[in-house]
Amino acid sequence: MDPLKQGIYLFCLARLSRLPPLPLEGTGLDGRSLLQVAGFQDLAAVWSPVVVEDFSGPDAEERLQDLTWIGPRVIRHQEVVAGVMRHSPVLPVGFGTIFSSAANLIKVLQRHHDAIAGFLERVTDREEWAVKGLLDRPGAKEKLFSLKLAREAERLGALSPGKRYFQEQRLRASCDQELKQWLQEVCRKLWASLRDYAAQVRERRLLSREATGSDKEMVWNWAFLVPQRATPGFQARILDVNARYAHRGLVFECTGPWPPYSFCPALDLEPEA
Repeated sequence: MDPLKQGIYLFCLARLSRLPPLPLEGTGLDGRSLLQVAGFQDLAAVWSPVVVEDFSGPDAEERLQDLTWIGPRVIRHQEVVAGVMRHSPVLPVGFGTIFSSAANLIKVLQRHHDAIAGFLERVTDREEWAVKGLLDRPGAKEKLFSLKLAREAERLGALSPGKRYFQEQRLRASCDQELKQWLQEVCRKLWASLRDYAAQVRERRLLSREATGSDKEMVWNWAFLVPQRATPGFQARILDVNARYAHRGLVFECTGPWPPYSFCPALDLEPEA
């Protein structure tokens, strides 16, 4: 294989009529190549050339595990998609989607035209917002135990020290189940409340502390597709919920807006490089 063989690196799909005049602002994955556009009817594929061997050559596996190599490129991928999203609704694609030619890329636009166009219509003037529920479980259990002690203070005060200790241990042991029930109730109410602001909602997989870099446990991970006009109310609701529950060890982290990765249709974008 020619080590300098060029491939077509795809960032996202958008509406051709909404994009600014070419060339698009910014550069491709290598920080040097110009961004280019392949079009079919009113669909546009934003791409840049890459060296195919970087992604599929004999050293590619090691390179793709090297954070110093892949990190800046993942960031650049996200920056390009976000830049296009300032002009047009987008259908973002995953990192590392490469085609052997612009002609093959246009075939994807032709084959999936209706699905792509329909998706771009659905996400017009809508943005993805991520909401993660983060729990300080030891702190939450201790707060719950304190509340239970306060409720039982008069009864416990009438007991002998030995019986009081036994009863306090029973109260502490019951905290796990009560905390679980409390979280379920908070989840139900918050989901129903935030759902009113969103066009679509997706549950996402929970991430470990190592992945999040947080000392708190992730208990919920949701993606909301929110109309731009509803964003202020959506964010205000998150602030209200945090004011209500933060003292009990539960906080909600809201980030965005993001390209609508969580709501993309399943398309056959099999790389052809």
